[in-house]
Amino acid sequence: MQGIMQDWPLTVDKILEHARLINPTREIVTRRVEGNIVRTTYADLYDQSKQVSNALKDTGIALGDRIATLGWNSARHMASWYGTMGIGAVLHTINPRLHPDQIAWIANHAEDKVLIFDKTFLPIVEAIKDKLETVKTFVIYADQDTMPVNSLGAVAFDMWIDGRSTTCEWGGFPETTACGLCYTSGTTGNPKGVLYSHRSNVLHTLVTMSKDAMGMGADDVVLPVVPMFHANAWGLALSCPATGANMVMPGAQMDGASIYELLDGEKVTITAAVPTVWLMLLQYLQENNLKLPHLKKVIIGGSAIPENILRAFEIDYEVDVVHAWGMTETSPLGTLGTLPPHLMNADIDTRMGQKLKQGRPPYGVELKVVNDEGEELPRDGKSSGKLLVRGAAIAAGYFKGDGGNVLDDNGFFDTGDVANIDEFGTMQITDRAKDVIKSGGEWISSIDIENIAVGHEKVANAAAIGIYHPKWDERPLLVIQPAEGQTPTKEEILASLEGKIAKWWTPDDVAFVEEIPLGATGKINKLALRETFKDYKLPTA
Repeated sequence: MQGIMQDWPLTVDKILEHARLINPTREIVTRRVEGNIVRTTYADLYDQSKQVSNALKDTGIALGDRIATLGWNSARHMASWYGTMGIGAVLHTINPRLHPDQIAWIANHAEDKVLIFDKTFLPIVEAIKDKLETVKTFVIYADQDTMPVNSLGAVAFDMWIDGRSTTCEWGGFPETTACGLCYTSGTTGNPKGVLYSHRSNVLHTLVTMSKDAMGMGADDVVLPVVPMFHANAWGLALSCPATGANMVMPGAQMDGASIYELLDGEKVTITAAVPTVWLMLLQYLQENNLKLPHLKKVIIGGSAIPENILRAFEIDYEVDVVHAWGMTETSPLGTLGTLPPHLMNADIDTRMGQKLKQGRPPYGVELKVVNDEGEELPRDGKSSGKLLVRGAAIAAGYFKGDGGNVLDDNGFFDTGDVANIDEFGTMQITDRAKDVIKSGGEWISSIDIENIAVGHEKVANAAAIGIYHPKWDERPLLVIQPAEGQTPTKEEILASLEGKIAKWWTPDDVAFVEEIPLGATGKINKLALRETFKDYKLPTA
């Protein structure tokens, strides 16, 4: 027997339609690449998005065609999103921090037909234009007065949509239709495309809106520092219009002073970014004796949060810090570190210890950890194994079948992380499977060592990697990037670890570098570090 309910396809165009009808005057505030701040509303965004749809249709874009963007967070970028997705085309966000050759490879693999980009990326696009096999139309986020001279035959975005009709039919296709495309910046091989559907994006949006997730409402002001080219700005480009929250778009300026100006001036209540951004903001706040009277919640993800940042925001600034974990393949939210009920009134150290973990999955996400034989391990907060995930917005494979079958017999996706789960569902990552240091048959957590080391006042960044050892197979080498003007010693660094990790975890040596290499999303590039230190001889070997 079937239920007797309306068939209402879960398509992304309905999100902006809802914002236009219910919260038409709520704002999107954008700092443009020129530095000026402009304001628009959800009603205006709706009209601009319809104009984008008509511009694309006049270019010959049809259902399933891919439209690429190289863009900072902005209202114009949002219009490109909804204008593309509304007509059933696929919005392909490209990470501009990738190597230009990789950007060209991705655009060709996706068979992008249109490339819309911020003018800060003009040198990149001009450098690879002859390598782009399928892109025929170039559009730059600019108006007539700010349009740069270029060799692409590009048109200014504002002129491209100017005068076009704000009437265009959206939707009318199945909710399983492809909606967005985002490539993973893997450490080995070519990136792989994660192809989101309208259904998965809408369901992920509903997940993000819950109280124990991001929990925004129409009275919130949200600053997505995390870029829109990084897994849909963690879904905020969809959930803010869905709830009617004001959006504050930082553009290209991510330094502490610029972020603080927007936080304070726009009275931001919720914001989201990777730990490196919060470190810059924290330093700016401390140096200038500033407070955050309006900010209520900070979502931190992308990599593990150092304890000193967590405690500073929670204790000194009275901001609720929510540690989040996810992947491009999980749309991306997989877990969030809101406190479970039984720890709400716990002492500060217990609460901070809980918040340093990756958190609990919201409804719609299933997690489990398994051993090498695929057997599920106990949920005891101790037994670590491969972290698997499945759910309503989890990838079932990669674009064009790259990577082959990625699911196990029960439909779970292997995240590549090593983790444990406790009896209340709290997940804690102990390492990346490819970054595990296995010494004498036992795992050593590089994450724990790095988090402690980076808390040292003389350390700017730290990375632990496994180095060959004739007896133990691998032993840890701790690579340190000193803080500016500081010259820490090996003895000082190792002393800072004493009593905080198991003795056998203690690195066998410490190496100092001018700068630790980072990947395209700001994470430590362990592959590059291993290449640099591939011939390194440990003193204990």
